[in-house]
Parts: sequence; structure tokens; C-alpha cells
Amino acid sequence: MHIHILGICGTFMGGVAVLARQAGHKVTGSDANVYPPMSTQLEAQGITLMQGYEASHLQRQPDQVVVGNVMSRGNPAIEYVLNKGLPYNSGPQWLAENVLKDRWVLAVAGTHGKTTTSSILAWILDYAGLNPGFLIGGVPANFGISARLGEGPFFVVEADEYDTAFFDKRSKFVHYHPRTLILNNLEFDHADIFDDLDAIKRQFHHLIRTVPGEGLIVTNATEDNLVDVLAQGCWTDTESFGDEGRADWLIDKVSADGRCFDVSLQGERQGQVQGHLLGRHNRMNALAAIIAARHVGVPVEQSIEALKHFKGVKRRMEVRGEVKGITVYDDFAHHPTAIIETLQGLRAAVGTAKIWAILEPRSNTMRMGVHKQQLSDSLRAADEVILYQPEGLDWDMQPIIDQLGEHAQLCHRLDDIVQRLQQQAQAGDQVLVMSNGAFGGLHQLLLDALK
Repeated sequence: MHIHILGICGTFMGGVAVLARQAGHKVTGSDANVYPPMSTQLEAQGITLMQGYEASHLQRQPDQVVVGNVMSRGNPAIEYVLNKGLPYNSGPQWLAENVLKDRWVLAVAGTHGKTTTSSILAWILDYAGLNPGFLIGGVPANFGISARLGEGPFFVVEADEYDTAFFDKRSKFVHYHPRTLILNNLEFDHADIFDDLDAIKRQFHHLIRTVPGEGLIVTNATEDNLVDVLAQGCWTDTESFGDEGRADWLIDKVSADGRCFDVSLQGERQGQVQGHLLGRHNRMNALAAIIAARHVGVPVEQSIEALKHFKGVKRRMEVRGEVKGITVYDDFAHHPTAIIETLQGLRAAVGTAKIWAILEPRSNTMRMGVHKQQLSDSLRAADEVILYQPEGLDWDMQPIIDQLGEHAQLCHRLDDIVQRLQQQAQAGDQVLVMSNGAFGGLHQLLLDALK
């Protein structure tokens, strides 16, 4: 079968393309932005990529067109598909019908931590010899690829609440029908498609409605918004986790750098996790994955052993390089809560070393200014802050700089950021670059300049 994917270079649709290719299909695709690393990953799989959304890309008629949620009416390729009556569906629908059907789906949902938790869970199952399939919105270092079919019954999927397609405004995750579901957390985000927090809660409850009674929901007991969602009705057994208060599974005896901690179930110690990930959020991610893996038969002690060998995820506190004692990190944090937890985790690991926080407001929600009131507080754990105001941002970031004081600076050009670091950064400094985009290649520009 010949499948053509519109919006193929997005992380989710790129994963769908890899799965379709591994399943033996001929796969082609179009995107407005065909560039590495996704383009090289796809081409290495034997997938033909086309720049732009030209109707001509579809004139050698494919058997199926898979439409990414970046596509909208008026797009030449979409209009051609509709006018010619070509068979089409969405990425989540294609995934559900062609990959997830008859698999034991383990889904990871939440505002934060989906990629890391999915990566940990997939690695634990793989370490246990279960050879899972997976589709993750990032590249786990243990696998070097964002998706694979796998050979066992289990499939791990990062379950995104973003909408499905221009013709299906439900969240992607309602298509997946998980038997094991992790609910990490829930906050307001994606202001471009959700009017308010209640709208997101409604979609999460739709997801809960799809989990069978014989399944399991692993839920964060410290998140009041998840408590609210479950209170709307739940027909599945739940196991809660947390690091405070009342939960079935608890984290305690955390080491000073936060990398090691004990895990207990109903007050009975299960073992000590000795990992490499920084921050409270990653301790919670790891515990959620341990619980989900236990549901499919992986003993807790085996999951703990697997975590010793987990190598992390690209763009999640990824060390991009060290020059003259200055370490540069790349992190995906683009929500105030994620920024706070990332900075706190780094602070616990590096002690009194100077931390530079460099932030690009790139997500749709951030560009709309929805979180601007929380940004200054989220950045206070850093010693130096640089905010980048890109062209086209329709709100002024200067008030945030004013709130942060003399150790904060607003830059409108990448060169200005590079110049300041080149002049002021010293051995031992930790430079944390945060964006959910490429940030103009700033990480490498910094490393080259520091040399």
C-alpha cells in the first residue's frame, strides 16, 4: 500500500511514517519544513519527502492519505484530496486501526513529562525482554528512534491532548483505547485550541471513558485537577503515586542531588531507584513508569535495574556540550511549571554553580502570552536570565525583565545572546537553553563561540 502523509516532519506524524514503513508500506510525505533531524531520520527509513503542500505530490494517487493536524482547509493538498475524493484519515486514526488494534496499549497522558515517561516505560519493557512497540514525541537515547512496531503484544504511546485533525477536533488520545493509562498531571495549556482548563478536563475524561474496567489508571495523587477529572466518573482500578500526602505509591529518602530515591507501596519499601535524571518531575515520571510496567508483569526490582541504564531523551535536559568548563543544555521546557521543575532539578544537581536560563517563547500558548504573569516567578531559580523576543511576538517581554531585576536581559537577536555568554560565562557555569523549537541553532552557536 502507498501511504502519503501530509505534515510528515512533525514528531508525531514522523513516528507514524516510521511505523508505516516498518509495516511494509511505501511511504511518501509532504511538509512545509523539510529539514534535519526529522528529514534525515525519515530518509534513512526509505521514505521520500517533498517540500511544500503541492497538489502535484498527490497526482500519483496514493492508496491512503494521512492528514496531520497542522493541515487546514484552503491548503492546496487538502483541497485536492477532497475534490478528487482520495481516501484519507488522521494520524491517530491510522495508528489506532493499523498498529494499536489487538495490542496492549500503555498510554502516557499529561501536560508535562509525557515524552520522558513514555521513553522510560518503553525502555523498562524492552529491558525486561518484552520487545514493545512505541511511538514517542521525542527520541529516547536508548533506542535512537522515536517509533518502532515491536514484536510483542505491548505498545507504548505518548498520548497527546492536542486535537486530531481539521475534520476531527477530539484530542488525539481518545483514539488509542489504552489498557494501561498514566495520568501524569494536568494544567492549562494549548490555548490555541482550548478555551479554558475545563475544556481540557473534559477531553481527559473522554480518555478515561475508553479504559476497560480490567485495565489500570496510574494517576498522580498530588494533582487536584486529575482528582477532579476522576471524580466525574471512573470505571477502572486506579493506583495513585506521589511524593507527599496519601498515595498508594510514595517517593521518599531522596538524595541531595535528587537522582536516588526510595519507592514504597502501601508503606512497604520496594527498592531504591538509582537513576541519572534530574528533578522532582523526573522522579514522578520514573515512578509512574515503574507502576505501569508492573501492571504488564515487570517486577519492580527489574524496573529499578532498568532505570540504572536509562540514557535519557534528546532535548530533555540533554547536555549538548561542554567548553572550557561551561556546560550547555538543551531542554524542551515551555510552560512555567516545567521551567520551575527543570531549574530546581538542575540546581539540586549543580549546587551553587551559576545557572544561566535562556528562554524562547515559542509554543502557541506562550506566543499568545497566556503564561506571561507566571514567567518571572518560574525563572527565579536561575542566577542569570536571558529572554529572547522573536519577531512577530505580539506582547512585550520587558515587564518580565523588570520584575527579575538586574540579572535579566531581553534580546531580540541570537547574536546578542551569544555575545553576552561569550563575554561573561565562566568555567563551572551551567547554560540552560529552553525552547520547544530549534531556537535558531543557538546551542551550537554558543558552543562554537565559547571555543
